[in-house]
Amino acid sequence: MNHRSKFRGRACNFQGAALLLAVVIPESVLAQVAGSPFETGANSLVDFAQTIGTPIAALIIIGLAIAAAVGKVSWGLVIGAVVGIACIFGAPTIVTWIQGLFGV
Repeated sequence: MNHRSKFRGRACNFQGAALLLAVVIPESVLAQVAGSPFETGANSLVDFAQTIGTPIAALIIIGLAIAAAVGKVSWGLVIGAVVGIACIFGAPTIVTWIQGLFGV
């Protein structure tokens, strides 16, 4: 048996194995379910920030409300802080709403 016939046999075996894998492995296994790695990292960062930020925001609101109740700060500051915190935590929802509004 010469060198060419050995190589041709290996190539056929490799092509057959590749074809078998392409047929057997479902497409969903090869696809990225969560999207790009950037999207996955960004979603993890948002989840982490919301987990840490929620109790901190609650303490800030409580402190501002107590300070406004005893007259140290105005109630406008408290309302502004509540609106700002709502915008920060509601940013993903707001972005989705604006994208739907403009058809993006």
